Amino acid sequence: MPSSQHLDLNDWASTEGAEAAAENPKLDLLSGERIDFTAPPTSALQGFPERENIVRRGQTDFRIVTEQARYQVAQIPDLVSSSEWNLNPDFQRRHRWDVPKRSRLIESIMLNVPIPPIFLYEAELSRFEVMDGLQRLTAISEFYKDSYELQGLEYFPDLNGKSFSSIDDVTRRIIGRRYLSAVILLHETGKTPEEADLLKQLVFERINSGGVDLTPQESRNALLPGRMNRLCLDLADTPSFRRLWGIQAPEDTTETGFDPISSHPFYRSMYDVELVLRFFAYRQRLAGGVGPRRNLRGYLDSYLSAANHYSEELIEELRLLFTRTADLIEQVLGEQAFWLYRARRGTWQWIEEPAVVAYEPLMLAFSQRLSAAEALKSRSTAIQADLPRFYQANGDRIDGRKVNSRDLEERNRLYLSFLDSHLA
Repeated sequence: MPSSQHLDLNDWASTEGAEAAAENPKLDLLSGERIDFTAPPTSALQGFPERENIVRRGQTDFRIVTEQARYQVAQIPDLVSSSEWNLNPDFQRRHRWDVPKRSRLIESIMLNVPIPPIFLYEAELSRFEVMDGLQRLTAISEFYKDSYELQGLEYFPDLNGKSFSSIDDVTRRIIGRRYLSAVILLHETGKTPEEADLLKQLVFERINSGGVDLTPQESRNALLPGRMNRLCLDLADTPSFRRLWGIQAPEDTTETGFDPISSHPFYRSMYDVELVLRFFAYRQRLAGGVGPRRNLRGYLDSYLSAANHYSEELIEELRLLFTRTADLIEQVLGEQAFWLYRARRGTWQWIEEPAVVAYEPLMLAFSQRLSAAEALKSRSTAIQADLPRFYQANGDRIDGRKVNSRDLEERNRLYLSFLDSHLA
């Protein structure tokens, strides 16, 4: 993603935020939304550094109990589609393999090259969650379903362009008789639900640390499960939010077999989920809820850890707040709402991609004016026509390189004043 879209610098959430907020009217949070970052953790599950320390110091008597298993490749499609296997527990990554990488796995199976074992967690007796190996299992299952044709094979180039049903019977049998090994984390490992969650998240993070690095949001998703984490995952599927960020499927998706949503870099890296999280964390920061000085990643980690303890009622209120805000922005500004208007080579023009530096203050400003939704929608044409003037007058202050708390506060005031000028 473009570096200009990141605000990942150390003073994003510094203690200066409290001082800046003190000079301006504080954002009104919902009842129970304010977080006291100075309060000590009430649970060992509140943050993953504390959770790992518990294991290291021996403050719990659990131990990991495992067993080995082997599955014939021909069994994989049935296992994957059965109710006994859950391929998408909350802590899993999203699908990231493209067709050439899937094809290389199939070629490795044909060559009988050793493949790393998959890791399963026995959530219930003989019911398993896939902790690691989702991509391998999906690649095999989808190949058996003729969902893709092999590409880029080095040792079997004659099979390039062929699906499972179009290769010869001997090769199909060779593939089917190979084995995939598995390590199963048995159900008795976790004596309580909390202990089981702790083990699953820690094991998932550790076994993934040697492969493709986890993104910050993938780490949060693995190590900080809870109500707020699930809410962010759900809200990332909001249709208006997806359209505003260009994460959407064209009408002919089913005909081409290409899924632009699952292949979008924001979706694959869970950056779309982080964008949702940033909306709620941004509200907390501007309301003066800023803890010790930390960078953006640390602040989001701390916020998510604490917000996971929100009540179910508050979570539903926040869900409605986000969806109503995203819907209203699209209705008023269109799908290009988060584009920036910039001077380039002597001429002013729209930068045709959404930017975080516009997303955060726009979401906050519209969320503060939901009561005026109908008036804003009725003035949509005038508001859109006035945006170029707004950016020409304030472009130097809407700059992703300016990330201290005073800059963020000023950007919020600018966008809010812009909306209010059309409501006057």
